[in-house]
Amino acid sequence: MVCVKSNNLLHAFETNWFSLLISLVIVGLLFFLAKKRVNFGYRVLLALGLGLVAGIVFNTFKFDATSVSTIGSIYVNLIKMLVMPLVAVLVVSSITSISNLGHLRKIGAKTIGLFLATTGIAALIGLLVALAMDPGSGIDQAVPKDYKARAIPTFSQVILDLVPSNPIGDMAAGKVVPVLIFAIFIGIAIVHVGSKKPDAVKPVRAFIDSFAQIMHQVTKYIIRLTPYGVYALIGAMAAKYGAETLMPLIKLIIATYVALLLHFIIVFGGLVTFAARVNPIRFFRKAYPTIAVAFTTRSSYATLPVNLEVITKRLHVSPRIASFVAPLGATMNMNGCGGIWPAIVAIFVARVFNLPLGLSEYILIVLVSMISSIGVAGVPGPASISTTVVLTALGLPLEGLGLVLAIDAIVDMGRTAVNATGTTVCSLLVAQSEGEFDRDAFNRDEDDQLELDMA
Repeated sequence: MVCVKSNNLLHAFETNWFSLLISLVIVGLLFFLAKKRVNFGYRVLLALGLGLVAGIVFNTFKFDATSVSTIGSIYVNLIKMLVMPLVAVLVVSSITSISNLGHLRKIGAKTIGLFLATTGIAALIGLLVALAMDPGSGIDQAVPKDYKARAIPTFSQVILDLVPSNPIGDMAAGKVVPVLIFAIFIGIAIVHVGSKKPDAVKPVRAFIDSFAQIMHQVTKYIIRLTPYGVYALIGAMAAKYGAETLMPLIKLIIATYVALLLHFIIVFGGLVTFAARVNPIRFFRKAYPTIAVAFTTRSSYATLPVNLEVITKRLHVSPRIASFVAPLGATMNMNGCGGIWPAIVAIFVARVFNLPLGLSEYILIVLVSMISSIGVAGVPGPASISTTVVLTALGLPLEGLGLVLAIDAIVDMGRTAVNATGTTVCSLLVAQSEGEFDRDAFNRDEDDQLELDMA
């Protein structure tokens, strides 16, 4: 027995070194391309492809990809390191740059209205795609034995979780919404006091401006690591999941990505084209770093620093709009997790358990998806919580959620990419409506500022 364990450990050690050596070669190639000033977006795209190929090789030959996963985790942790201080300082900075509090209320109303509207449309698209493709057909009703349904927070608990009680503790716990609310209070107070006693808040304003510039520079350092992090994350994901895990639910995966793609093209493309009146192809090309990082990290919070750089440097939206909309969107804008996914899972579960749904249930799916996307803001696992809320509202068995756990990580990449892109689109629309979008800079053909920063 001891000999067998020793052999297994030796095999794991050897295969881990194989995967590490392959990864070092790929990282070296990406570093070489960076030194040659190859376009940042191209390097991220190449890293995505190389990670997928390497991960398939690791899975096929049973190579241990622990070292690759560790590299990806380091990148995600560095990104997360930025989130709390970045949210706090940028929200305060954006509010203090708006002297008119009525203007602030108008921006807030537009932002949340766009979040709700796009999430409702996303739920409708998910519903229609699920009805058309019927992803639950042919699936057995077996429920995984280790499945445990997530507890649904009560309305009062949701409200309490959103209200800051200890801002420092909330930062340490990774609770973005309470920190966001605290920063809003600080920003409003600075504006209020500054209107009466400008000299009293002058040192605070100077500190906020200075700290914001420092955080922007730290963000640039971390973003330069994106191609390497993208390779490691997608490589570890591809190495972990084999075809045998995905085949029974492949139709559900396809349905989800079809809905996500339709929302991406029709809704986001339509809003950018007709509401913002910009070239959608150019927009998506400029937004590509946000899409790639969201897809690989599967975290809107982790994508936030990249998204802020994209919105301000590549889309040329004013920093005060970006600093308000982007942090709020990382928490509340859930087109993928709160709109498309709950709707598709609801139809899937109803089909698997042979429970009929009618027009009233379909309308309920869209409405509950919109409400729950706001209600679960700041709650860990928002896609599962939103889906649980929708299933409960329809009276569908919560055990059905356990059937889709095996593919959650696979579809979560697409869901998060749609969430983050939705925030980018909303930032552009709000800026356009407020006259804080530099259209001439957006339309220039020369290299974007972010490309120069990443070189």
